[in-house]
Amino acid sequence: MNSAQAKPELLMPAGNFDKLKYAFAYGADAVYAGVPVFSLRARENDFTKEVLEEAIEYSHARGRRIYLTMNIYAHNIKIERFLSAFCEMADLQPDGFIMTDPGLINKAMKLRPESVIHLSTQANATNWATVEFWRDMGVKRIILPRELSIHEIATIRDNVPEIELEAFVHGAICIAYSGRCLISNYVNHRDANQGTCTNSCRWEYNLSVDKDSLLETEMNRPAPEKDYEPLAAKYKITEAQRAEQNFIAAQFELDEDEHGTYMMNSKDLCAVELLGDMRAAGICSFKAEGRSKSIYYASIVSRAYRRAIDDLAAGRPFDKNNLKELIGTANRTLMTGFLNRKPHEYGENFEDGNSLPLTHRFAGVVRDYNPADGTALVDIKNRMDLGDTLEWITPEKTVPVKVERLLKPNGASVQAAHAGLQYRLPAPFEPDEFTIIRQVLKDAGHRDAG
Repeated sequence: MNSAQAKPELLMPAGNFDKLKYAFAYGADAVYAGVPVFSLRARENDFTKEVLEEAIEYSHARGRRIYLTMNIYAHNIKIERFLSAFCEMADLQPDGFIMTDPGLINKAMKLRPESVIHLSTQANATNWATVEFWRDMGVKRIILPRELSIHEIATIRDNVPEIELEAFVHGAICIAYSGRCLISNYVNHRDANQGTCTNSCRWEYNLSVDKDSLLETEMNRPAPEKDYEPLAAKYKITEAQRAEQNFIAAQFELDEDEHGTYMMNSKDLCAVELLGDMRAAGICSFKAEGRSKSIYYASIVSRAYRRAIDDLAAGRPFDKNNLKELIGTANRTLMTGFLNRKPHEYGENFEDGNSLPLTHRFAGVVRDYNPADGTALVDIKNRMDLGDTLEWITPEKTVPVKVERLLKPNGASVQAAHAGLQYRLPAPFEPDEFTIIRQVLKDAGHRDAG
């Protein structure tokens, strides 16, 4: 089937086994999970070999696919361990491996020629000649960099039609070429290319200048009528929580107020309105970022894109409710990235470095149900109070209800339920295994989505 006609795969992140299950329940066709030590989410990885084996069996029993991520750029000390782990993982028969390092890909293919290799976005395959090279090497799928436009993607497909193309449609965007970054290593000695990024690009920085001489500083500032000249003074950027660490910077165009600036902080990607164009350009797999994010994120993003993909396949018009659902997850403000045009300053978030809820907040996960009294035991994720409006969510429906009773597990009534504890709530219906709850925020829409 022509890639422009087929229904693309919905590929979701699985930071742990629980998130994998929720992603599948809410509509994912496939997930990707990191192999410990050898993926770029080494610090947010709850998988062991035994758990990965169980996850692969769970996925295949449901007719779904699971890809294992081993996409570090290895130093010499890790090569033998990497190849040993690769062979162990290959014995588990996942549906593919996501890899980056050319040498390790070459070695892996010789050790296990039957294994399917997907080229990680870390490899930065930004043009058709590079894609053609990897096709000739035996790679089955290219995970394209986020920096490409839809037009560029179509050009790659036209020149190398035999290879599968996967693209990100949702989640965080790195300020570097798909993660090829040294900021975290420079600031914290944690290498992003070894799986230990600290997201230091999202910290809050303040700009200052060493003023050894006021006259010198003033003379080095270009006059307004002159063309731009490079900054000559010694400027520093200081992180608000790490004032003892100073970093030399120059030629930054900055917007700064009394709170500082997030000069390197990108907005998040959301391409739900562009799925048709991306399918026509040759994308066979729509991928969401977010292995370190919550069950709520995995569920809502899966459900929204599942519905959008099904509508696309059925020829139905775009449903704006799917975009509203995605806005309801915590984010750094959403944009369409490079797919339509270079975002320039529109892609930068000068307001905050953390993901914030816009319209809804993750409230809880239902753990069991008592039909005798109609209450559900809930793991509380964020505080809720009597009178709050909640939405009970399953893969099929969303049911709003006002909180009229909150009970401790022993049945005692309380005014508020606190995060990290379990409470019983009256359920508006008999919940299934994957029911989650979110809170409708009273100040919904305090930050624009784009």
